[in-house]
Amino acid sequence: MTEKKIIKVRDVMSKTVIKVDRTASVHEAVTLMREHHISSVIVERRDEGDEFGLVAVADVAREVLARDLSPERVNVYEIMSKPVLTLAAEMNVIYAVRMLSRFQLARALVVDHDRNPLGVVTLRDMVLRTLED
Repeated sequence: MTEKKIIKVRDVMSKTVIKVDRTASVHEAVTLMREHHISSVIVERRDEGDEFGLVAVADVAREVLARDLSPERVNVYEIMSKPVLTLAAEMNVIYAVRMLSRFQLARALVVDHDRNPLGVVTLRDMVLRTLED
């Protein structure tokens, strides 16, 4: 019987962490997404006691475009998800998939032991990597 290799979240996460201030416009956030070929940005904490936020393309579609609002006039703090589910970089992807599935989420912020952002992991990336031959 072959031993199954444990895949950790850090092995499949995107290491691109693009942060934006909470008062940035949605237009600024989308510009960053386009420039870096990503589908979400992390919203900075106000202080150490605060939590990170996240704005994804789906949030922009649902909260701005579908409501016919101006991306230049809407701030990211108005549409962000907060708090964001965070996963330890050393977590086994099987458990990370369970967490995202349990909360019906598509992505999570990957953090180190001091809660510093290291990357973003998506359900898609974890499933495809886990089921590789």
